[in-house]
Amino acid sequence: MEKLSGPVRALAVVAMAAAALGGCSNGDSGTPAPDKAKHASPTPATGGAARLTLSAADGLGKILADGQGRTLYLFAADTSAKSTCDGACAGVWPPLTTQGAPKAGPGVDASKLSTTTRDDGKKQVVYNGHPLYSYKGDGAAGDTNGQGLDQFGAKWFVLDASGKKIEKSSTS
Repeated sequence: MEKLSGPVRALAVVAMAAAALGGCSNGDSGTPAPDKAKHASPTPATGGAARLTLSAADGLGKILADGQGRTLYLFAADTSAKSTCDGACAGVWPPLTTQGAPKAGPGVDASKLSTTTRDDGKKQVVYNGHPLYSYKGDGAAGDTNGQGLDQFGAKWFVLDASGKKIEKSSTS
């Protein structure tokens, strides 16, 4: 390998350092960058309707989940069916969106299901007046790592079958 001159070598070192650090943060004040392969967005496949189910969670009882069993959350800053989580917030807390009317699985009250239109034009699923989100920090179905977190100006909570927030901590 041939020797690089001082300025070229310095530039190469800066470029390598930038590349190495590029995956270390998602820009969210201290939240580690999620592994995208592990944390898929709950947005259904093109043309699909979101499906809500109930899932058993340690210490929390039966909670609302998407069709793949991933935990769904409400954002306490949302005081109506209109979402206040966008930009960086939606990157960490992806909204549950749907193409078509959302479907209620066993134990989910279909009369509490609706949608709201996000600023980007996508339809977000709403349950009992709460826009729904998943959490990038949940690595697998049934994880509740977002429960009680205070991020982006308010707390995040799982919901019970009636659509009310559960405020206690999980045991997982």
